[in-house]
Amino acid sequence: MVKVAEVMHHGASWVAPDMPLAEITGRMDQEDIGALPVGENDRLIGMVTDRDSAVRAFADSADPARLTARDVMSKPIIFCNANEELEDAVRIMEREQVRRLPVIDANRRMVGMLSLGDVAAQAPASLAAETLKAVSAHHR
Repeated sequence: MVKVAEVMHHGASWVAPDMPLAEITGRMDQEDIGALPVGENDRLIGMVTDRDSAVRAFADSADPARLTARDVMSKPIIFCNANEELEDAVRIMEREQVRRLPVIDANRRMVGMLSLGDVAAQAPASLAAETLKAVSAHHR
């Protein structure tokens, strides 16, 4: 069976909860990524996605220039383990309807990110199609 560690993007990092939203979106643009995990006290506490930054930044007449990761992040954090089977991680993505999962190792350290694109590129076509359909179900 294929393990998550064989498919994920290695070397993902997180941002601090007090990082300004403008810096986060700039980093997403520069690195061509759609999500950044948020960490505090050596623990993952949330995730800022491109959608979070677009939708939550303008909710409730907020001033986007004053917002931080903590203000817009999705929580609780959903993750998978590097040594688990890809199919198990895919089931988490399907159940939670998320396109990206931070990946942690046996020491509970973030070691990468698993995206729907990674699944599409590495998993059997039937599993990738099933995952895409399940993750996208709420967009009907």
